[in-house]
Amino acid sequence: MKIGITCYPTYGGSGVIATELGKELALKGHEVHFVSYALPFRLTHFVENIFFHEVETSTYPLFEFSLYTLALASKMVEVIRYENLDLFHVHYAIPHATSAYLAKQIVKEKSDIKIITTLHGTDISLVGLEPSFSHLVKFSIEQSDGVTAVSRYLKGQTLTNYKIEKDICVIPNFVDTETFSPQAPGQLKKHLAPNGEKILIHTSNFRPVKRVSDTIKILNIVAKELPCKLVLIGDGPDRSECERLCRELDLCDKVIFLGKQDGLAEILNCGDLFLIPSQSESFGLAALEAMSCGLPVISSSVGGLPELMSHNETGYIAEFGDVERMAKYAIELLTNEKKYQTFSANARARAVEKFDKSIIIPQYEQYYKEILGN
Repeated sequence: MKIGITCYPTYGGSGVIATELGKELALKGHEVHFVSYALPFRLTHFVENIFFHEVETSTYPLFEFSLYTLALASKMVEVIRYENLDLFHVHYAIPHATSAYLAKQIVKEKSDIKIITTLHGTDISLVGLEPSFSHLVKFSIEQSDGVTAVSRYLKGQTLTNYKIEKDICVIPNFVDTETFSPQAPGQLKKHLAPNGEKILIHTSNFRPVKRVSDTIKILNIVAKELPCKLVLIGDGPDRSECERLCRELDLCDKVIFLGKQDGLAEILNCGDLFLIPSQSESFGLAALEAMSCGLPVISSSVGGLPELMSHNETGYIAEFGDVERMAKYAIELLTNEKKYQTFSANARARAVEKFDKSIIIPQYEQYYKEILGN
């Protein structure tokens, strides 16, 4: 197949999944064309059958705001026409599904391009609920030829919030369990924890819904019981507040801010536990990558996280905001070696058996064929 993919090229989960999906499809012989304003950050090396088309926006002084939605639609039209695409797979509804709809209308006399929209979370639960966007989101989803969601929770949210009558296919996120696999930690662990401290890890975009400050509050409790460090990966609007909280709690020597990083597997393999205390989480890709490396996960009980995890088997689930219980769970695992090893093995096994790329990618391929058949 000849497949177009549009996603946000940044560090968010939707961009990661879209990029990894495109890479796997290309390795299986499909021709994949990425269309975005920048090269997706996971496209770090040449992959045969992958092509990138950059969207350029106008800088005409009359346009006070960027016309990215229209520029993207125009670039989509160009790629559909000259690369003879079979389908366009857009990730994150705003504005990608809208641009794809416009492109389809422009080329419909000469091309029966199919549009598939994958919903990832905040496009439905946050951005799309803005009054200025809600009608547009509903329309764009209903006009797509196919719609997928990354969890049953997100499917339910979409059907309820937008009164969608269109069928939504649930295809969960996936992980490369060979790249994200348990490995002996190298020198990095000695650098992060020179005295053999236990390492708690969290990675996110530091938005308020991720409740990154809760990981610091958890550390504050756990550190009173055993030597430990907290490694925070990523960056975003709440980072300054988290740094302030570290100073207030006198934890600056125990919290390490690494910022945005590419070598996640190596860093995760330095850790002992993964924390994801989010207020909203449609799936929890970061937690899945940690599980694939054998890290038990302590999470909040929101969104798609209960679909990803198995409470009291691969980790623990608590009500969001309940840092005391999360800290209690962390102490329990870090002080019980036998239970820890069992949870670690269970986390790895669940990632391999339920969410490996070899299981999920064929589901996308089959869905493509169904939509093209229609």
